[in-house]
Amino acid sequence: MIERLQFYINGTWVDPKTPKQLDVLSPATEEPIGRISLGSAADVGDAVRAARGAFAAFSQTSREERLALLQKIVEVYQGHYDEMAELISREMGAPLWLSKAAQAATPLGHLGTAIEVLKTYSFEQPRGTTMMRREAIGVCGMITPWNWPMNQIACKVAPALAAGCTMVLKPSEVSPLSACLWADVLDEAGVPAGVFNLVNGDGPTVGAAISSHPDVDMVSFTGSTRAGIAVATAAAPTVKRVTQELGGKSANIILDDAELEEAVGGGVRSCFMNSGQSCNAPTRMLVSSSRHDDAAAVAKTTAESMRVGDPFADGTMLGPVVSEAQWNKIQGLIQAGIDEGAELVTGGPGRPEGFEKGYYVRPTVFANVRNDMRIAREEIFGPVLAILPYESEQEAVAIANDTPYGLSGYISSGDLEHARTIAAQIRSGNVHLNGAQLAFDAAFGGYKQSGNGREWGEAGFEEFLELKAVFGYAAA
Repeated sequence: MIERLQFYINGTWVDPKTPKQLDVLSPATEEPIGRISLGSAADVGDAVRAARGAFAAFSQTSREERLALLQKIVEVYQGHYDEMAELISREMGAPLWLSKAAQAATPLGHLGTAIEVLKTYSFEQPRGTTMMRREAIGVCGMITPWNWPMNQIACKVAPALAAGCTMVLKPSEVSPLSACLWADVLDEAGVPAGVFNLVNGDGPTVGAAISSHPDVDMVSFTGSTRAGIAVATAAAPTVKRVTQELGGKSANIILDDAELEEAVGGGVRSCFMNSGQSCNAPTRMLVSSSRHDDAAAVAKTTAESMRVGDPFADGTMLGPVVSEAQWNKIQGLIQAGIDEGAELVTGGPGRPEGFEKGYYVRPTVFANVRNDMRIAREEIFGPVLAILPYESEQEAVAIANDTPYGLSGYISSGDLEHARTIAAQIRSGNVHLNGAQLAFDAAFGGYKQSGNGREWGEAGFEEFLELKAVFGYAAA
């Protein structure tokens, strides 16, 4: 049992104002693996005061000082890498190989990108006699989810530090242990007291306190669209900047000139990666009617080849989903797909054979799905794929865009120029051509109800800067 009952405030671990504990459960066993404290508005107040007090000095540090700090964080983090990977697998269920290859690796990508951006970024740009100057925005509240816990923390903290901001982090109470280790890393690396603060807790209490606090200048939120609306509503009275990376229901268009087996197989694996718990997962596969049945057969074979198992067992490709609440939601949507008349190709309700406990889900594929069905409209956040037939490329684009979300799109084609033409018509913040992966130096974010603002790369760095015009800066 790992006990992390304190909060990291002003450079030290402190007790909560009011003790209130919460068990952290293993999604593989449903048994407690750790215990944290749930914070209050008073704890958030202490953390914000610490961040506000540290801002004046930290925002004036030099580029060289912040580069040295970021490089030290990289060095210390590397020393805790295996420990971090194991914690992530234990608390949110990712297979250990995935935690080592991706979950725990992403902070190094974001830290490295922040370092490269900071090295050459022009904070001042002259415009005639005026100087356009970008400065640290101030105290930043950060609210992060459980599905890629360290990725979502690092993609906020790294650029904020590079920009000269101070911050208060509320990680998900479902996956808080990795966040506590991250605080240990920053402490060991010598981040000045008050620059980084961590308060565990739930959204309605700690998240709301951060969002509404008048001394928080910006809130960076990642999570559901529903929760994002609550954050923006709480932030509105103090007119603070709010950036949001929210839900998705991304379309994967398989064009007729694509190699079907490769495109469909890759699409299934991408959809099911991390047990389907990625906001940008390609959960709607669009295939022309003439190739629909062949695509369904490939998807069935691929899904049935993906072994579900304990996160620490050799050969496991998919671990459990994160919680009972998430498992129940997925089961309800699988049943809705059946009830609404979609063709169940493989998988279905219940746990996979051989599992009596743990939040394991059967890899599920539906075919002949209509875009008005719940499984095509709602973010399932589990290993569930919907295959939708289309009659023309124009219809495929229309179906892809017929969603309240707009985070990612995927296009497969044997002709890159053909894929580019379709990509230009997709209303989403990211589009992947022929299986191309995300890049740490590129912007990540969405259109419509998938959010506003951008993370990653230079665009994400600039979200933590405020623009000032200094008139008469130079002689006429």
